Amino acid sequence: MPIECVEQRIPPRWCLIQNAFLRPARTLDARAYLKRRSIAVLVKNKAGMQAIWRQVEQMRASGVLGQLVRFGIAGGLSSLVYSLVYLPLTAYVFPPRQAVAAVPFAFVVAVVVGFFLHSRWSFKGHAKEPGAGRHIKFVIVQGAGLALNALVTWIGTALFHLHPWIPLIPAVLLAAILSFVLNRLWVFN
Repeated sequence: MPIECVEQRIPPRWCLIQNAFLRPARTLDARAYLKRRSIAVLVKNKAGMQAIWRQVEQMRASGVLGQLVRFGIAGGLSSLVYSLVYLPLTAYVFPPRQAVAAVPFAFVVAVVVGFFLHSRWSFKGHAKEPGAGRHIKFVIVQGAGLALNALVTWIGTALFHLHPWIPLIPAVLLAAILSFVLNRLWVFN
């Protein structure tokens, strides 16, 4: 390794690449190294893509993939409804540092929309427990989502003093993940 790489504490790999551009005699070595490295990455990526494809095929065969897509669409619509209630409340009713107060109102409206979409479309035919038991479980799951959503909103607006729409994104994403897992495993079995 050249002395300038040692003196500047440049890692050997980067030194080889740097020297390929500075010294034409070593260009062939650097190009051969990069070509070998690129081929190894391509082979690794191809194996990874095949594993992902197998997983997708298993999910499609078991029906989980379709359910996940339907859940995503229904959840997206519920999130849109949530945002359409939450954002005006934070803009015109509640001060920005108290945006968490708008969460319960927006969540109640989104839960009603979400229950009808999920029970009649996303998880249609998957519920083993019809009637009030499923409704109570759904409300409990949504309550957990509400708590998570309120926590993220409070942290974002009260502690970090962010604009009220900024914590909306991670709050909705985290609540959606929690909601899908609990709905699939517990509410709609």
